[in-house]
Amino acid sequence: MNAIISASELAGDLAGRRPPVLLDVRWQLSVAKAAGEPPFDGRAEYAAGHIPGAVYVDLDTELAAAPGEGGRHPLPDLEVFGAAMRRAGVSAGTPVVVYDGGQGWAAARAWWLLRWTSHPDVRVLDGGLPAWEGELETAVPTPPEGDFAPVPGAAGLLDADDAAAVARAGVLFDARAGERYRGEVEPIDRVGGHIPGAVSAPTNENVGADGRFRSAEELAERFKSLGATDGSEVGVYCGSGVSGAHEVLALAVAGIDSALYVGSWSQWSSDPSRPVAVGPDPQ
Repeated sequence: MNAIISASELAGDLAGRRPPVLLDVRWQLSVAKAAGEPPFDGRAEYAAGHIPGAVYVDLDTELAAAPGEGGRHPLPDLEVFGAAMRRAGVSAGTPVVVYDGGQGWAAARAWWLLRWTSHPDVRVLDGGLPAWEGELETAVPTPPEGDFAPVPGAAGLLDADDAAAVARAGVLFDARAGERYRGEVEPIDRVGGHIPGAVSAPTNENVGADGRFRSAEELAERFKSLGATDGSEVGVYCGSGVSGAHEVLALAVAGIDSALYVGSWSQWSSDPSRPVAVGPDPQ
């Protein structure tokens, strides 16, 4: 099954006999704002208009646990995550489509979590809400309670030691911007740089100017050129396990299995015993 769905395909599915559960996961990374600029409020954006039938899910509280030793966006408590999915109407046998404001990172995080916890049918709206050409609604739906019970382990998950091992024996992609990989800037975490042996593969290069994914063939060629050849063990990390999920999604579109290091640089860099590399990609 394709990991993404176009807006036209989604419109057809919503009009069909077995419409998917829709999750609205609009979110933005919390960084310093200009004076007087209000913080992004996903719930307010949702209340102002969403795809009919969509239920809002909060990334920071329902798709992640509180920041701590596991990084800025560690895995959520499975009871919290499962309750959020059931509240949204997710059941084991219902298809799910996730969307966000267009960047795709938050939607990919929800997609990856549902895959990791064994949901068999989940896709991301390619291009997010900006790609949707249908009407929006402001009414908040109350779908019937779902029965989804998360069972972890169905998708690849790395810890710090695993990530280091993949960097040595396979290919570990760093999905952050190149300047953060090189250690030229670090606006969020304790120190700049990257995991030794990791390959720079900024996730924003997986999409076009419209925010939609490049073709499967283009993505496969990109990742092959970066070292993901047949039989390679592939891992991904980013700043805190959100944009990295988007890279895992891009790899899935390309037909390449990969595992996500959820703690990512926010966890790795917080441990002074972990080595840090700086400078350009050796490839």
